[in-house]
Amino acid sequence: MAMKAIDFTLGNPPNCFTKCHPKVRVLTVRCSAPSSFSDGATILGLQDRPWKVSDARLVLEDGSVWRAKSFGASGTQVGEVVFNTSLTGYQEILTDPSYAGQFVLMTNPHIGNTGVNFDDEESRQCFLAGLVIRSLSISTSNWRYKETLGDYLEKRNIMGIYDVDTRAITRRLRQDGSLIGVLSTEQSKTDEELLEMSRSWDIVGVDLISGVSCKTPYEWVDKTDLEWEFNTDGRDAKSFHVCGLEF
Repeated sequence: MAMKAIDFTLGNPPNCFTKCHPKVRVLTVRCSAPSSFSDGATILGLQDRPWKVSDARLVLEDGSVWRAKSFGASGTQVGEVVFNTSLTGYQEILTDPSYAGQFVLMTNPHIGNTGVNFDDEESRQCFLAGLVIRSLSISTSNWRYKETLGDYLEKRNIMGIYDVDTRAITRRLRQDGSLIGVLSTEQSKTDEELLEMSRSWDIVGVDLISGVSCKTPYEWVDKTDLEWEFNTDGRDAKSFHVCGLEF
């Protein structure tokens, strides 16, 4: 039986730029194989993506334009691009208030395989401006999951992109520090317009605290599962002294 080879093609080498404007450098990476060929043959075991695929761009203030695919919400959003090296816990990152106003790039290439549940959230909502990943999992497999990562972000109006060279972007951020960027799925906006947006916005001076802080004091009343209860081994709990250190 004849076999079809899966061709993973890199659109442009990481250090090569397509000249479309003196101030704009375009980088494209394609990291997904087709599920079928022109002659009707299919790749055994390769699933079609269970979400609508649309084009997206990440335009950084240094002039680079990164072509990608979109998931989650659509539109145009500006934010500060940072990276996170965690191997797990993307849901905790999504709901971490410290990422308000930022696009979080995950260096771990495969994201979304465990879906999302409502027990692992760190706060009342998603605070980050957008999520940048290398590969979005086609399937979700976890006994605790309630919905897919894409559905979760779309319901909360958070933009996400995938099929982008996160390693190359991470190297830029490591060398130059965090950069302002614009995520967009709007094809009517030119690269130059998005570049101007990224260069005209700055996270410094933006009041992020008022947006993430609670409006009124509240008391934690939820009970902890017994398996997580603190075991005093028969000792009086008053004998313990708790000290908080800020570092």
